[in-house]
Amino acid sequence: MEKIRVAVVGADGRMGGTVCNAVKAADDMELVAEITINDELTTSTLNGAEVAVEFTVPSATQSNVKKLIDLGCHVVVGTTGWTQTAYDDIAAKISEDAAPHVLIAPNFALGAVLMMKFAAMAAPYFESVEVIEMHHPNKVDAPSGTAIATAQKIAAARRDAGCQPLPDATETDPNGARGSLYDGVPVHAVRLRGLNAHEEILLGNPGEQFVLRSDCFDRGSFMPGVLHAVRKVGALPGLTIGLEKILD
Repeated sequence: MEKIRVAVVGADGRMGGTVCNAVKAADDMELVAEITINDELTTSTLNGAEVAVEFTVPSATQSNVKKLIDLGCHVVVGTTGWTQTAYDDIAAKISEDAAPHVLIAPNFALGAVLMMKFAAMAAPYFESVEVIEMHHPNKVDAPSGTAIATAQKIAAARRDAGCQPLPDATETDPNGARGSLYDGVPVHAVRLRGLNAHEEILLGNPGEQFVLRSDCFDRGSFMPGVLHAVRKVGALPGLTIGLEKILD
């Protein structure tokens, strides 16, 4: 069996190192390049990789992905902090049929992906909904990409169902205690020592509360999703956003 040749960009980071170990342990993959912050992205450093997994920081990820496209490598991206403008920029760059393929996912944990799906299904049936994401204090972006994606999916589902705006009588909140609004959905970010990656979605009706929660206690929880994306990205022309697009 011919193995998929994989490069990891951000191999010296916490997530990057975990991806390297997962690729090494996969029977159908070969880790051909471990690219760190001190390395340039070149044909030489990619060492013949067919797929690059990019886990770096929000300030570098868009530039890295564009360089990888120019080098002819498919890309699986786990770095968060992407905006719609950044998505559009990448989509425009790979509009040609022969261009490499890119998959960007705000979360690779299967439970988190299902949680977002279930939240969108439930949201039209509840009067209120709020999102709380909780991470370790070393995370550089807030709120998390998963929380933003969750709020956007909830908002889209409520719009499609013709729901009224979420009720909130708050008149004064000078310090932003009510969180940030994403498509009208409140999102709260917690940074606490001892946490890893967690999210709760609170849905409420009169006399009823429904809670969805995803807990990722270890970075290994993301690896099945990352490896699945590496296997699938070559068959996904253009830009794909979200791991749910490749789950049967």
